[in-house]
Amino acid sequence: MPLETPNTDPKLSVVKPVPSGFAPLRIALFRDRWIASTVSSVGTWMQDTAGTWLMTSLTASPLLIALMQTAASLPVLMLGLLAGATADIFDRRKLLIIWQAWMLGSVAILALLTFLGHISPWALLAFTFLLNIGSAMNNPAWQAIVPELVPREFIPDTVALNAASNNLARAVGPALGGLMVAGFASVYMGAGSVFLLNAISFAGVIWVLYNWKRTPLFKSALPSERIAGSIMTGLRYVRYAPELRASLTRAFTFTFFVSAIWSLLAVVAKRDLNQGALGYGILNGSLGAGAVIAATQLPRIRRRFTADQIIAASTFYDVITLVVLAYVPHAYVVIPVLVISGFAWTSTMSTLNTSVQLSVPAWVQARALGTYLMTFQGGMAFGSIIWGIVAEHTSTPTALAASAVGLGLSYPLIRRFHVLRGPVPDHTPHQFSRPAPQLAPFPEGPSNEDDPVHAGPVRISINYTIPAENYGEFTTAIHQLRGVRLRDGAIRWGIYRDAIDPQRLNETFIMESWLDYLRSRERVTAADEAIRARVRALHKGDDPPAISYQIYAREITPHEAE
Repeated sequence: MPLETPNTDPKLSVVKPVPSGFAPLRIALFRDRWIASTVSSVGTWMQDTAGTWLMTSLTASPLLIALMQTAASLPVLMLGLLAGATADIFDRRKLLIIWQAWMLGSVAILALLTFLGHISPWALLAFTFLLNIGSAMNNPAWQAIVPELVPREFIPDTVALNAASNNLARAVGPALGGLMVAGFASVYMGAGSVFLLNAISFAGVIWVLYNWKRTPLFKSALPSERIAGSIMTGLRYVRYAPELRASLTRAFTFTFFVSAIWSLLAVVAKRDLNQGALGYGILNGSLGAGAVIAATQLPRIRRRFTADQIIAASTFYDVITLVVLAYVPHAYVVIPVLVISGFAWTSTMSTLNTSVQLSVPAWVQARALGTYLMTFQGGMAFGSIIWGIVAEHTSTPTALAASAVGLGLSYPLIRRFHVLRGPVPDHTPHQFSRPAPQLAPFPEGPSNEDDPVHAGPVRISINYTIPAENYGEFTTAIHQLRGVRLRDGAIRWGIYRDAIDPQRLNETFIMESWLDYLRSRERVTAADEAIRARVRALHKGDDPPAISYQIYAREITPHEAE
């Protein structure tokens, strides 16, 4: 998708122009999911407003109030990798039902405690944390099912529509939550009513998931990875995927500083603007209103501006927003500023989310999204703690001004991490024309070396004959292939030139087991195969490059061989 340069060359475009950006809603399955998600998100944002305002009634500490944002974000930081790994291993539909039920139960208990008046600042933080454990474990699977619901070319518009859903809820939910809290004589009855409605909203999502007949895009014929191994595989992929790392870097930096807006807005509303629960809901809803406008306009924006330009504009506008919140105590100024800030927030987050979804293949999709959500919420959690501490020991304007300065000064340092530059890689799984080599049984007696699960480590050695005139091009191509090998499961890689015959080169890479090698074959995409084909094309000889497969020879005592 041409998000780095304007769409002037149709050869570079993956997405056909869809002026409205609403094409995915014509797909019934996605539409049902979108409606259920929107209703649930309205309940979530009502709860966010009611919970934060309840905290302002329970304590005057800016740190405890800011910790509400930390309680919402910290579970994702702690569980993002685990959530992504489980979503790539187990049935995503069943996982989603389990975690939606977890969230329903957590909020229902919180509602009961609030109605009874048995709620304290730490209890409110604890149940907010429990609710967001469910959200943390749910979100990677929830986002990873998008390619199962719509064609790949609709993914950017689908991400924008999902952002519109969340931000439509953000526009409506805070105001409704504030209105409900203000509508009761007791803040406990108002907040408890909001919590109960949020619990009910999860039931609709569970119903849609229960009736979904899922057909996975990628299903391995090999035994499932264990959770620890799946997490390590995901981390290895991130390490050797520069496009993904760039998106993660931009996400953490942006959210770390902009988190001051979200975490301190309730303090600004109550102390600086002299607003009640409804006023705080309107301020929070202003961010959501701007976000909804952004989500509907993003298809057009993406076709006119590059991803880096969108993020740059959003960054500098949020510097202005933080300064206004710090020093302008007038609601009629703050509200329109927040509307545009919501526009900037969604433009950035949707762009980064799209970059993650388009930069990884299906087999690691949930782990990549889990890492992204962990990075995103990590920035929110750590930022909320830092700016809450600064506000506690100095003042709220000082904390907001410090975050504005940090956001502005950090941009020149991270702008070199480009997002969505160049054509989108083709992650269609490659179909090998030849079957995988068969592991021969070990002839010397009892051993695990003929068991694909335990046999290993495995060394794959490939010999190339490269004429001198192809040497420079070959070394460039083979080092591109290095990233492919390491992303797909190799734990070590090297390319060696024969000291006697410089035209003979040997590529060697190590897999932890024979099963990991078989998995790596399943993970090869069309884009990966294009790199492999380029390397093989530079080989000169009557026969293709010779490949050998070697398993580590463990010591076997004479007693074991009998």
